[in-house]
Amino acid sequence: MVLVQALSAVVETALGLMAQARLGVVGLVVLTAAFVGIRARHSRLAVGAVVVFVLLMSQA
Repeated sequence: MVLVQALSAVVETALGLMAQARLGVVGLVVLTAAFVGIRARHSRLAVGAVVVFVLLMSQA
C-alpha cells in the first residue's frame, strides 16, 4: 500500500514538472484538475482534463 502511494506521488511530481516545463501554468492547472477529478471520483472532470492535457501536450 505504501509502495503504491509512493509510486503515485513520484508519477504526479514527474508529470507536474513535465507539464510546467512544456506548458507552464496552464498545463499545471489542467493536470491538477485531472488528479482532483480522479481522486474525487468525478469522471467527467477527470476525462475532460485528460483530453485537454493530451491535446496541449501534442501541440507543445
